[in-house]
Amino acid sequence: MNLTERDKKHIWHPLTQHKLHPESKPIVKAKGALLYDEDGKEYVDAISSWYTAMYGHCNDFIIERAHKQMLRLDQIIFSGFTHEPAVELSEKLMAILPDNQQKLMFNDNGSTATEIGIKMALQFHHNKGTNRKTLLAFEEGFHGDTLGAMSVSGLSVYNGPFEDYFIDVKRIPLPNGENETAILKAIESFHAETPLAGFIYEPLVQGAAGMKMYQAEHLESVLRKCKELGIITVADEVMTGFGKTGSYFASDHITVKPDVMCLSKALTAGLVPMGITTCTQEIYDAFYDDDIGKGLFHAHTYSANPIACATAIAGIELLQSEEIQSNIKQIESWHQQFAKELEQHPKVHLTRQQGVIFALELAIEMERYGNLRYQIYESCMAEGVCLRPLGATIYILAPYVTTRDQMERVYAAIRKVLDVF
Repeated sequence: MNLTERDKKHIWHPLTQHKLHPESKPIVKAKGALLYDEDGKEYVDAISSWYTAMYGHCNDFIIERAHKQMLRLDQIIFSGFTHEPAVELSEKLMAILPDNQQKLMFNDNGSTATEIGIKMALQFHHNKGTNRKTLLAFEEGFHGDTLGAMSVSGLSVYNGPFEDYFIDVKRIPLPNGENETAILKAIESFHAETPLAGFIYEPLVQGAAGMKMYQAEHLESVLRKCKELGIITVADEVMTGFGKTGSYFASDHITVKPDVMCLSKALTAGLVPMGITTCTQEIYDAFYDDDIGKGLFHAHTYSANPIACATAIAGIELLQSEEIQSNIKQIESWHQQFAKELEQHPKVHLTRQQGVIFALELAIEMERYGNLRYQIYESCMAEGVCLRPLGATIYILAPYVTTRDQMERVYAAIRKVLDVF
């Protein structure tokens, strides 16, 4: 029995309706920007395996650091204990995060990172005695698949069966330079009706919505209004963090800094899972009390896993290296050239780019997970390129180590889609 058939016996894959799509491609090896299947065929991983392996798969520098840590300390409970990798990581993170970030809480993944951000916002007001219970979020945002994270997400394809159980959330559209006045009035109206505890947002790029992008200056007034009303601002940088937008964090492009930041994915360079939620001193101080009940009683078994911390430290060192920073600029320029090529293409509605994130909208109507989307996915795989379209949006978020030839294979696969579909 081959690997695919063995897989079918017991495994339930994410984002999959198995009756319609029972097959899963066996991948047996990965290196750099490339994946290899059991037949030896190679694929350019043009989405960095959901934006994680940004320094390339099986990066020797990352693996060496993880191996050294495995030999010294593998796992230790983080309640009542600490260790060098966690402390060093906290120091290295604070050196590159916005200056107002002062404290961090370790967790397991992107969804739990946002879950803690939500809890920080809600419990901040509870501890202060203001007891605000309603959150604010953008339409079509996505913040994860745990219950609180789903509550603030706005994509019903993921959330539909659970909406009766959600936290109360008010939604606003993305600011676009023309609707700020209406958005600010809506926030004031929501807040007057039921005081808002927190505002969670994906800065500059809404990933799961189809890499929808908006300008930093258009977000400024929204964040200032939240600060004015005492609404805790929570930047979900799970997708955008660690270089993808052209700076260390998307929040670096924005003058008004968040009260809370949520990190994961590229945090550990695609090797092991980990999430981190950071916050300002003011947020932390609201939990610092003689009353034990005012503490943030949230824990994960693998919080601050030493091996995960070691890989994150190595990833930050790579991110800060001249080589990776140069590669980021190079990929940005390649995408700019490709965008110019597609400007007048009749099947391209529009293109957009932020840092190494490139997206194009096909000039056709299609369902997010409909048959046409799967046909495009399979077409790209046949060309040796792993791309996962979000409805009519085809996007590229390839590793920083992707070569020019590898990126040209990605562009060629997209050109073929435009010729065939």
